Amino acid sequence: MHTLSERLKLIASLIKRGASVCDVGTDHGYLPIFLKNTGIASSVIATDIREKPLATAEKNVKKADVSGIELRLCDGLDAVKKDEADTVIIAGMGGEVISGILSRCKWISNEDITLILQPMTSAEQLRKYLYDNGFEIIEEPTVLDTGRVYSVMLVRFSGKTEEKPSYFYYIGKIDTNTENGATYINKQIKRLSDCAASLENIPEKKREYEFYFKTAKSLEEIKNGI
Repeated sequence: MHTLSERLKLIASLIKRGASVCDVGTDHGYLPIFLKNTGIASSVIATDIREKPLATAEKNVKKADVSGIELRLCDGLDAVKKDEADTVIIAGMGGEVISGILSRCKWISNEDITLILQPMTSAEQLRKYLYDNGFEIIEEPTVLDTGRVYSVMLVRFSGKTEEKPSYFYYIGKIDTNTENGATYINKQIKRLSDCAASLENIPEKKREYEFYFKTAKSLEEIKNGI
């Protein structure tokens, strides 16, 4: 059986045993194979927008000789129906792409569905989308994988929209007192500070400059326990 990356292992650890899972953008299909071989998932729908990776996933599923995995060629959740999954994984994509997938799926706004989301970029955009649309991040553990810290969001629909402070969207519910959390918040501070520095002397960009500067300062205060 293929060994999962640390990132995928963390995702798998958040899934309740016996779950019916949909893995969006399955790529090579390693995660669905692992979930079925270990008995974590009772069934898995694995989707991908591209034919080539889905064909690769099909070969890997056959090679692993595992049943209970259904492969579907589609964009996001477009070919997945309500009640076919109680746990939806969307990992390895940009935060804006994940937000778009969620926005097109009406049945995903259901408190009985668990979302496990792992953005590669633009995590702040995804967090804002979630809280603007009635979702809540329950927990957000991190993992170090190939020299990079990834966060994984365990999310459920609450039906309650909420406006968070701007700094929240950059760190979410990550525990910044851990080694990974400290690395994560430092990266966000640098990003925001670099953006502020690039705009500081442009009068027409004053509002953007102040946003980045103030948000970076808020993160510094959280980091320093102020």
